[in-house]
Amino acid sequence: MPCPLNGPRNIAEFVYGGVVGAAPDPASVDDRAWAEYLFIESNTRGVVREWWFHAPTAYWFIAERDTATDEILKTYPASELGKASVESDA
Repeated sequence: MPCPLNGPRNIAEFVYGGVVGAAPDPASVDDRAWAEYLFIESNTRGVVREWWFHAPTAYWFIAERDTATDEILKTYPASELGKASVESDA
């Protein structure tokens, strides 16, 4: 996998962190909605934006991956997440 900090690395060095998305407000969400957020995945087919962690350097970043082919299309620092969202939505 291409790590934005360390370059291409063996996939065994990475830990999947879940799909990028907003968490519900814990102060106002009911137990059912909170459980769905934690345990139910949408299993989207196509390109998804995901959190990944490079364990040897403790570095979190974003990867865009096609779930149909398992191809990693792009990786970038989490600090660019807002910029990437604006560019992809334009």
